[in-house]
Amino acid sequence: MLTKKLIWTLAFSSSAGLVFGQNAPENWFNLDKKANKVLGVSTERAYEELLKNKTSVPVIVGVLDSGVDEDHEDLKNVMWINKGEIAGNNLDDDNNGYIDDIYGWNFIGGKDGKNVEHDSYELTRVYNKYRVKYENVNEATMSEAEKGEYNTYLKLKVEFLQKSLQSHTMYELYSKSMKRFESIEAGIGKGENFTLDELKAYTPANAQEASTIEKFIAYMQSGEKYLTIKTNLKQALDHFDVQANYAYNINYNSRLIVGDNYDDQRETNYGNNDVTGPDASHGTHVAGIIGAQRDNNLGIKGVSNNARIMSVRCVPDGDERDKDVANAIRYAVNNGAKVINMSFGKAFPWDKNLVDEAVKYAESKDVLLVHGAGNDSKDIDVNINYPNPNIAADNKRASNWVEVGASSWVGGKARLADFSNFGQKNVDVFAPGVSIYSTIPGSKYAAFDGTSMASPCTAGIATLLRSYYPNLSAAQVRTILMQSTTKVKGKVYVPGTKKGTKLKKISVSGGVVNTYKAVELAEKMSKN
Repeated sequence: MLTKKLIWTLAFSSSAGLVFGQNAPENWFNLDKKANKVLGVSTERAYEELLKNKTSVPVIVGVLDSGVDEDHEDLKNVMWINKGEIAGNNLDDDNNGYIDDIYGWNFIGGKDGKNVEHDSYELTRVYNKYRVKYENVNEATMSEAEKGEYNTYLKLKVEFLQKSLQSHTMYELYSKSMKRFESIEAGIGKGENFTLDELKAYTPANAQEASTIEKFIAYMQSGEKYLTIKTNLKQALDHFDVQANYAYNINYNSRLIVGDNYDDQRETNYGNNDVTGPDASHGTHVAGIIGAQRDNNLGIKGVSNNARIMSVRCVPDGDERDKDVANAIRYAVNNGAKVINMSFGKAFPWDKNLVDEAVKYAESKDVLLVHGAGNDSKDIDVNINYPNPNIAADNKRASNWVEVGASSWVGGKARLADFSNFGQKNVDVFAPGVSIYSTIPGSKYAAFDGTSMASPCTAGIATLLRSYYPNLSAAQVRTILMQSTTKVKGKVYVPGTKKGTKLKKISVSGGVVNTYKAVELAEKMSKN
């Protein structure tokens, strides 16, 4: 996910440098509309007025993500610890099938300790599967079933080739831009520390450099720093590097790192115990929103004050794989999680039934699944997103699933995040997802945007409810979350447009999750 990267055009034609949400109130996602004039989720008010003298029990939360920094100053005391394992003895002490799984498990790592960082998109993998089967097949000899698959292949081929070409083209363009940056730096002779006057005095080597310098001067005169410009360009170059060489590369196979038998989708005994991985920024941020320690005078305050974070690594920089997601859900369930957060998604499935079975398993074990709706400004009633709670084999919706869109603190029609997916049937609630300040690796903090942040806001409330009211079932907690939302009056912009509509027309509940109201409702339901 690249929600915090500012991807500049080569012509620097937009005012990049303005991050949507840069003036967000501190801790806004926990604030209250009545007490603070900010439509957060009312966590602080709930603790101050409703939960002050109440007791709670620890609740394990499975964070299915890119990894979590278990040593972070704001998370180390709230990490789940598998007491059935003896750390470092290279034995499966608790006989759960996973060796030394102290803080969770990593399904995208190999037994040799190596880890998957980048992976392809599911579009690439599905297209390649059909390409191998149909590239040189005569359509006239196909069965009717094969013709259906073949037509799917032709559609996928068009989409894949278009996106692959675009990624390679953009990578080459940004590479050339970066070379011009470096050439100008070398020509001036002061590295990255030249002044605007020195840039104006520099004689360009060619027309391309002259054009780039002209844009530099304009942006630096408007207040932009050269290092900011270069950093954003580097981020864009890195983004298209990953797209071209991993995401849309049919020849890249991350499973050589994992070492599993990928043809066996029901294989479970693979991976390693490195729950942090090569880049745990996303997962650590998610974990902090759910349960960063509230009473240590450090960093931030998570939504739940008695969460135990279980890191289950299954999300690379690219699309997650259904085999890993299904195993991650089952691992979290089998090891005591009562809430699972899933801040990931993709446009194509590989084996939806496999994930559906895991969702049903979690449902049978009374585990709540909370999922981010995605960041494409799309109606997911029409543009199907995966994974989802619609169980294909049973033709029904799982009762233990909450789908979450992203809101901002901004009032009026701009209440929703412009990037958020939506859907009158398939997005249950909205939650804060713009400029959310939380934990990142190395005991640091940063603000990220995305439904990836809205989902853990909601999962944090669910964890709080299951902590203070442990008699409530997953289905009851879902009902409470849905019925206790703050209804948004007036119209909001449909994400990605300037078209106004009622929030209830693009979500099930028509509201933003609210801890205070949820606790009030949980109190009533727990007594019945």
